[in-house]
Amino acid sequence: MQKRMKVCLAASGGGHLSQMLKLIDSWQGYETFYITTAEIVKEQLQKLGKVYVVGECNRQSLLRTVKVLLCCMKIIFTERPDVVISTGAAAGCISCFLGKLTGAKVIWVDSITNIERLSVSGRMVRFIADLFFVQWPELTAKYRGVQFAGTVI
Repeated sequence: MQKRMKVCLAASGGGHLSQMLKLIDSWQGYETFYITTAEIVKEQLQKLGKVYVVGECNRQSLLRTVKVLLCCMKIIFTERPDVVISTGAAAGCISCFLGKLTGAKVIWVDSITNIERLSVSGRMVRFIADLFFVQWPELTAKYRGVQFAGTVI
């Protein structure tokens, strides 16, 4: 009997999550769970699968980042996804690194708002990502290992 692939979808609330949800057809038929940062979107996401809210963090708030890291560790090490897909930001970046540690494939879709350079999280994840997509073709000439396959929004 073949195991059903488990996909972790990690995105901060707001624009990152909106872009992620535009790709929803990509993971239809797989077991999914969401990691996000805002309680306000939990009810909407629960219609799509299991949801974990880890809270907001960024590189300026070390204590909050440690808290989010610990929450994400518990989730990723318990759920053991086969694939982590993220559109960012910090919680998505953390989830990608933790997923990679557990053997998951990592897919990153950098935000459409990053026109001239990759996001900070994207620049970190790029080195471990199995697939890394940008939404501006000009960025493929600037960064090795990134692909342009169109825009999400």
